[in-house]
Parts: sequence; structure tokens; C-alpha cells
Amino acid sequence: MTTAEAGTVYLVGSGPGDPGLLTVKARDLLESADVVLHDRLPGPEILDLIPDGNAEDVGKRAHSDKRTSQAEINERLVAYATDGKSVVRLKGGDPFVFGRGGEEAEYLADHGVPFEVVPGVTSPVAAPGVAGIPVTHRDHASSVTFVTGHEDPTKPESSVDWAALAAAGGTIVVLMGVTRLPDYTAALRDAGMDPETPVALVERGTRPNQRVATGTLDTIVAARDEVGIEPPAVTVIGGVAGVREELEAFLR
Repeated sequence: MTTAEAGTVYLVGSGPGDPGLLTVKARDLLESADVVLHDRLPGPEILDLIPDGNAEDVGKRAHSDKRTSQAEINERLVAYATDGKSVVRLKGGDPFVFGRGGEEAEYLADHGVPFEVVPGVTSPVAAPGVAGIPVTHRDHASSVTFVTGHEDPTKPESSVDWAALAAAGGTIVVLMGVTRLPDYTAALRDAGMDPETPVALVERGTRPNQRVATGTLDTIVAARDEVGIEPPAVTVIGGVAGVREELEAFLR
């Protein structure tokens, strides 16, 4: 059993939501740490592993002004560790895949705080996978790109080059992209991507309330609305999204 050490911060990934996909090391640290600063994505079954009184919710709520700033989270991590506490910073998926784990690691290092990274099963691979969508496939894609869907694709300073992605081929997996789905699908079409390219949305992948919407670059917005897909969800764009149709009847 792994026991959390005093004065150490553990940047822990909780996986995509299914508690069975939580690593043994992550579970042990949740049960032994003095304090756990967690997001909302891990879900109640994982958060219930934290002993009473040791959990602090620092999650950001979509479309809400209620949030704990990243600066405040960083300061709390350092303060608790400096006070001699063992600290877990618990995130959905993997801490270094759109989880700001890299920023927190740099802050801890700058302040002389020892830390350990505990990887988690990452949702942009796991959520499509359990829905019957392999993000790579010899017949469809030999590369995969993970991008954030938070940004407005039309803004001049966007850090995501949708035109380059459209030209590159392979699979595109968009995280946090439910709301801006019409914007980036239009950007990809405008950049020359075939409107008939398969697209899938997987909401709450690996969890009992998982939902999936499928379509094409042209039809996925209507499919999203028909199914009622809401965050958190991942979007898969590319030929691999069409594989689900062959596998769906046999998925457990």
C-alpha cells in the first residue's frame, strides 16, 4: 500500500470516471492523505473514498462564476505542504492532459515543495474506446491530436490551428468542446475537411449514464441536440468515429 508522506503534494489523475479505472496507487493516496483538493470530474463514487473532513472542492463549474482560481489552488497546495500535511491534488483523467498539472508542478518546484505525479487513464482515449471508437486504426488514422474546444475558432489569436488540423488528417479529439461544436466543425469544413467526415460525441464516458451522439461534420450539431449531449464530453472527428457502427451491437 502506498502511504502519502507529510509535506508532499501528489498530482493524481482519477481516470475517466468509472471507479474501477482508478489506479491502486491513486486509491491508496486518497485514503491516506491529510487533505485532498479535488475537481468535480472524478465523480461521487471516487470522492466517497476520501475520509470525512479531508476533501476540499476546488472544481470549476461550467457556465458559472463560482470557481476557485488557479492561483488560489496553487497557494493552498504550497501552504498545506509547508504546514507538514500530505496533499493530494485530484483531477479527472490524467493530471497532465488539459488538467493544469504542469502549471501546478512548476509552481510547487518554484516554492521548493516536493511532489509526485500519479498518472490516470486519460478521457480522450478512454471515453471513445468504451463507446467503440479506437482513436487510432490502421485503416483510418495513424495519428491523433488532442485539442481544447474552449477557444473561439474565429478569434485571431486562437492557439488551435483548425486549418492545419483539417489538412493533417488523422483523428482529432476535442475536449471541453460541447458548446463550441458548431464553431469548430464549421472551421474544419471551411478549411476543406470533407463534410461527410464521421464525428461522435461521448458524454460521461465509462460511467453508467454515458451517452453517445454520432453523425458527420455536417450533421453532428443536430445529433448533439437530439440526444441532448451536455458537458463533460469528448468529440472525436475522423474515420475512426465510424467504427462504432460496426461494434455497437457487441459492446458490453
